[in-house]
Amino acid sequence: MRVLIETAFIVSGLIASCVIAWLAAWSYPLGKDDIWLVAYGAMVIIVLMGIGPLRRAYAQDRARLDGTTKGTPRG
Repeated sequence: MRVLIETAFIVSGLIASCVIAWLAAWSYPLGKDDIWLVAYGAMVIIVLMGIGPLRRAYAQDRARLDGTTKGTPRG
């Protein structure tokens, strides 16, 4: 379940960056290429930043399915 939530966060970040880039490109047509270049860079960063939490969520879900305590959060 945690993996699904983390994946939804990544997808929502990608959708939000697309919407923001589309609105910015629409409002300033002269800078459309530069706006989309920055947006693509932001999308790559969003995916890269989501890899760590996604791996932790996978480990926690896997540990829960296996019945072990490895990968569960402390506290």
